[in-house]
Amino acid sequence: MAQYSFENSQSPPLESGLASHMPEALRRGAPVGPRLVGGTSFTGKSALDTAQVQILAQACLQGLDAARQVVFGWQRQGQSLEDIYIQGITPCARLLGEWWSADRLDFAMTTIASTHLQQLLHDFSAEFLQEAPQARNGWSLLLLTEPGAQHSMGLFMLSEFFKRAGWMVTLGVPQDVAEFKRLFQSDWFDAVGISVSTDRHLDTLANLLPQLKAGADNLSLRLFLGGAMALREPACLKGIAAQVVAEDAPATVAWVQQCMPLGHTRAS
Repeated sequence: MAQYSFENSQSPPLESGLASHMPEALRRGAPVGPRLVGGTSFTGKSALDTAQVQILAQACLQGLDAARQVVFGWQRQGQSLEDIYIQGITPCARLLGEWWSADRLDFAMTTIASTHLQQLLHDFSAEFLQEAPQARNGWSLLLLTEPGAQHSMGLFMLSEFFKRAGWMVTLGVPQDVAEFKRLFQSDWFDAVGISVSTDRHLDTLANLLPQLKAGADNLSLRLFLGGAMALREPACLKGIAAQVVAEDAPATVAWVQQCMPLGHTRAS
């Protein structure tokens, strides 16, 4: 993993127009470095709470290096990257969305902060995969967003948990239905997971997925659905012949593995 200085870095000054949209703590210039989450002295690891999640959100607004410092601080407290992903980064993404919905952030700032948050997952990927690696299980998985999706961070995080559990993972972010179809048919897969966050393509997916599954090289292909629409409005997905998975990444991996057959043969 690339190394970064643990010293608090100076972030560039914010433009006045952007600063007016900042949450109050960040407008006051409150620091966002590791000292706010305990520094190097602690008496025991505790779960990351709402206040610390807000610190990460503020750091993502301040800059990528500030966000890294918060994660480094949490690691120095004894938090594993799995803890940080589930208890820190996931609720942080949700919090940024809430701030945007409440007009506390504009679209540009929300996009910048979310980009910094997703970059953290890329930066710590190699370390995360080595944190608790499992032997290859021989299963292959395709993870797809719905066509034209604007966000893929949740699916990328899920792919990391599957990789660490020994899966061979292909991640796709199709721009349209044609690319979605091409990716689905690109190789032999034991399972395909699709993130459905909006209702824009429900009818298309309801018609397309049974055809794609029936024409797949693997006649025992497992098909799973996740994402905001799948979790909040499962009734809208009744026309799609697939199983809906949980929102929590470790639970999703465990549940999907339980659904897989004990033996399988990849087409030669």
